[in-house]
Amino acid sequence: MFGIIRPCRHRLSAGLHADWLAHLCGLCLALRDEHGHLARMVTNYDGLIISALVEAQSPRAEGRRDAGPCPLRAMKGTSVAKGGGAQLAAAVSLVLASAKISDHVEDRDGAFARRSVSLAAKRVATRWADQGSRTGSRIGFDTAVLTEAVDRQGEIERAVRLGDSAVLATEPAELATSAAFAYTATLAGRPENAAPLAEAGRLFGRAAHLLDAVEDLAEDEAAGAWNPLTATGTGLAEARRLCDDAVLGVELALREVKFDQPKLVHALLVHELRQAVRRSFGHGLIGHGHGPQQPPPGWIGPGPQPQQHPHQPHPPQPYPQGGYQPPPPPPGAPGGGGPPQEPPKKKRKHGGPPTDGQGGCCWTPKFRVPAQPRGFFLGCAVATYMCCSCQFCCRDPFPGAWSGKPHEAWCNNCDGCDCGGGDCGCCDCCSCCDCS
Repeated sequence: MFGIIRPCRHRLSAGLHADWLAHLCGLCLALRDEHGHLARMVTNYDGLIISALVEAQSPRAEGRRDAGPCPLRAMKGTSVAKGGGAQLAAAVSLVLASAKISDHVEDRDGAFARRSVSLAAKRVATRWADQGSRTGSRIGFDTAVLTEAVDRQGEIERAVRLGDSAVLATEPAELATSAAFAYTATLAGRPENAAPLAEAGRLFGRAAHLLDAVEDLAEDEAAGAWNPLTATGTGLAEARRLCDDAVLGVELALREVKFDQPKLVHALLVHELRQAVRRSFGHGLIGHGHGPQQPPPGWIGPGPQPQQHPHQPHPPQPYPQGGYQPPPPPPGAPGGGGPPQEPPKKKRKHGGPPTDGQGGCCWTPKFRVPAQPRGFFLGCAVATYMCCSCQFCCRDPFPGAWSGKPHEAWCNNCDGCDCGGGDCGCCDCCSCCDCS
């Protein structure tokens, strides 16, 4: 499972978490029903937003259907989303996953450098693109707009030069998400919402592309792979500014959309998108603003300079001309000195890094230090077993099925709430969250 919008269950109320899960499972089952079990591998957290947008604009939901037990739901049945929203989410997920695999093959990343793996991956990518096109045509959505946008990525990467804005490299992602968001208005019968949703989708695509670049920065630099931040010389401070501007733009665009059921969309595209920025950059840069900083509470201006005590070793420093000046930001923060710093690594809740041989019983495969990557087909088999044994949710950390590297369990993704004190009704924070 992948995507930047990964809400912690403690940041969503019980009702909103159930709705979120209904869209996630609805996407997964739509992929299975129309294209088989292999297609379920493209299920992702960001794709379900498409389904949620359709439902949020509809006067009444298209309806839910009952789903049987699933290991990822602790073998419980539930009600899941169905209809055009789930189908559009499936079509978009298939086409974009196809493009991502094709990009890995072209770049010869990891196991994709092997001829046998690359040939198999190309077949899978072609199959998913065709399946996405068929699903899109059933609901009147032409996926060519997605493939054309994504196909331009290689051309843009070759054209970008040092000193250019990183936004130039995010254009294909912006166009693809803009088209998908806008079409949700058509499915919901709300054509007046198409323009603001297109703008929200464009900025969401920009934020998603930049956050993916930030999270992959260290790995790309080590492997010598192309990264928009490295290619344009964009520091983390500027990348953070671009992400914050995109998040604000999404929020403002959504205010122009007429929703009938806005709470889940607001939680995902406002609160959780802002949380995704925090998670990618680390909490060290949280709270920086774009305007002048405010003085501390109670500040009423500079007063007379106190007299120096005869035994005081250092004279007190008066405030500079103009009154209170905020302390300098840390190195790497916007406005701070020094080179941009890498995002701090998150501390795991269940101890330090894994040790060689850690695992056993149901927790198989065991960790290997250093990590030992697997081939494409073996990785698929390992991923299937780990999914059925709930390791992605319950094992923290769990080894990547293909990379062997440790990853944080999905159900432990609780990094804090950011409701900002507003009564939006979309959050249900508990004591385990570090509310900021």
